[in-house]
Amino acid sequence: MSGGPSSTYRIQFSKDTTFADAQGLLEYLDALGVGALYASPLLESGAGSNHGYDVVDPTRVSAERGGDTGRRALVAALRERGLGIVVDIVPNHVGVDVPKVNPWWWDVLKNGPSSVYAGYFDIDWAIGPILLPVLDADEEKALSELSLSDDGTELRYYEHAAPVAPGTAGGTAQEVHERQHYRFGSWKRGAAELTYRRFFDVSTLAAVRVELPEVFEATHREILRWVDAGEVDGIRVDHPDGLSDPGGYLRRLRAAIGPDRWLLVEKILGPGEELPASWPVDGTSGYEALTDIQGVFVDPAGAGLLTQLAAEHTGGKQALHTAEHAARREMTDTILAAEVRRIARVAQAPFDAVAELLCGFPVYRSYLPEGRAALDTAVAVARSHRPDLAVAIAGLHAAMLADPHGELATRVQQTSGMVMAKGVEDTTFYRWNRMVALNEVGGDPSRFGIGVEQFHAALAARQASRPATMTTLSTHDTKRSEDVRARLAVLAEIPGEWAAVLRRWSAAHPLPERSLELLAWQNLVGAWPISAERFAAYLGKASKEAKLVTSHVDAVPEIDAAIAAWPAAVLADAELVAEIEAFVARISYPGWSNSLGQKLLQLAGPGIPDVYQGTELFEYSLVDPDNRRPVDWARRKELLARIDESPLPPIDATGAAKLLVTANALRLRRYRPEVFRGYRALTADGPAAAHAVAFARSASLVAVATRLPIGLAAGGGWADTVLPLPDGAADWHDVITGAAVNGTAPRLAELLRHYPVALLVRPA
Repeated sequence: MSGGPSSTYRIQFSKDTTFADAQGLLEYLDALGVGALYASPLLESGAGSNHGYDVVDPTRVSAERGGDTGRRALVAALRERGLGIVVDIVPNHVGVDVPKVNPWWWDVLKNGPSSVYAGYFDIDWAIGPILLPVLDADEEKALSELSLSDDGTELRYYEHAAPVAPGTAGGTAQEVHERQHYRFGSWKRGAAELTYRRFFDVSTLAAVRVELPEVFEATHREILRWVDAGEVDGIRVDHPDGLSDPGGYLRRLRAAIGPDRWLLVEKILGPGEELPASWPVDGTSGYEALTDIQGVFVDPAGAGLLTQLAAEHTGGKQALHTAEHAARREMTDTILAAEVRRIARVAQAPFDAVAELLCGFPVYRSYLPEGRAALDTAVAVARSHRPDLAVAIAGLHAAMLADPHGELATRVQQTSGMVMAKGVEDTTFYRWNRMVALNEVGGDPSRFGIGVEQFHAALAARQASRPATMTTLSTHDTKRSEDVRARLAVLAEIPGEWAAVLRRWSAAHPLPERSLELLAWQNLVGAWPISAERFAAYLGKASKEAKLVTSHVDAVPEIDAAIAAWPAAVLADAELVAEIEAFVARISYPGWSNSLGQKLLQLAGPGIPDVYQGTELFEYSLVDPDNRRPVDWARRKELLARIDESPLPPIDATGAAKLLVTANALRLRRYRPEVFRGYRALTADGPAAAHAVAFARSASLVAVATRLPIGLAAGGGWADTVLPLPDGAADWHDVITGAAVNGTAPRLAELLRHYPVALLVRPA
């Protein structure tokens, strides 16, 4: 397997960020020290897609993004600069929102089971025609509004269209509709009655059966053409947990791309979970690293007061596992009911037994025969919740073990990840709001930070097991950007101060739901300054994901209106805005310290670091689509040129200090890769030793960062705390400031005089 590039830089391609635009950024990315461009999906996707995960035609490159000519020109420009390219691929599903632009789906709708593409999709033909849940809630009225195209070849409902099968024309639109291989239905029926497998609860993303050789070949032909032409250095596989046999798929993909290309999977690992040993991959897309690195900047001592505050504010204390189970059961009973019913039919088991089994997994899924322990745990948890279903649950367990590759085991394992993602990440993480900086993809909000020893153990294990895995701090899917989380981590150091302002602000401007207030105020100070429009869009999505007083499926207009009006009302309160600004000023510098610290530890630590677009500066974004806003590249180019020519920039809102740290670390990784080997924890010595986190990579590189900066200042600073350096060497210098290091055990007060971080290196 590959050692990977020195680093990656993620770019979200769209009609507004094309391959030609990326070519114009290469001089900047090269100067920044990036090793490879990491591209969002490049194949033809839905019109206007800002992410590319809704591929509608896997046989061609996205025209909006620049087409194949633009892609090849970008690759050639990368090669001229010695930069690599990593591509993101989507094997699990295709976009079917507009059926006509997806030739496979259109043909299936037209020809039904006789379509040459019918086997490409996971359709349950046994229960009837394909349900297309696009009609208004009043289905009877909507059906009366169906029409035929002028030539009679399409059925239409406003902007929605589907083909008329050969030999079925004649009569009214409604009569023609009854003869098709599909049925238009109310959008409300999709959750319980959908007849095809999809991505999570998104009915406009239909799953494909990539486990079939002919489907693998058809969906990967174009990407493998790039590989064969030497135009791909690495591949990131989106959502492998949705596949029927992720291990088999990855072995087939590895054989197709060869042993030397970097291969990553977007696998969300639970705390302590490892990738299956049989997967021939270099690692994950890095969420577990995010959790470890962020965790060391969160003060565990703040847990008690913040737990008390959350309980007091919401009127009750609920364990995270209780909240998660309740939310998962809501998902199985509502938006994922179609998937649960399909499994129940396969197993001939009660719906509730299947649902409880799906809700019991401690991780996303098992991969039988690997991961048996996760299944066993799920069975035990399910039986504890519903002892009356013990016999049925035991029957499901036995059947899965008896045929680990059979339909029952396959569908349970595919669906348990859906239940986890929708019930935990997309529901509980918007409800259980004690400390929202911890409510992140792959995170465990009940684990209130980690100690330095635990941090070192995690990084040492990463170096030993997956040294070429990707690491990340921000992605297009994170709930909030790295700098929002870094600022919010400061609240754990001053829980009493935070509790006081939260109570006062919430009394002045209440929201319709108390846990939403916890979420709103934390995100407001975390992303401040933020416009009312941006925050209203975020809060509207967050409240619907929480599903407590409104939801995407059952919106409550008066609640939605109150939530939408809240940000403008808050920002119009001049006295309150002054208080918010004063509080943000209190936590901004410690937040910047945390930002620089976690950035350095990620860039210098084990694994291959990714920089999400724009996050080389302080960048305060919330969940998508907020984190996919246009990046001010001109500002970043100007700042990079300035820091290369000027004295050391101050730590301020410009973000120049973060750019300085990022550029120096990336350049060192690119030009001196040999020093980024191994891992060794280093321990400071002195009264403030607990505020330093440091490690060595090889005998020639040391990274050190400040943690819990408010506590450090309150204790009088570093005083005479020192950091003994490895092997007694005295020829170190800090690549961030350019300063020589004084002695073999420098005082941290001197070493960290300019910045709360240092990256020390010895001469080549």
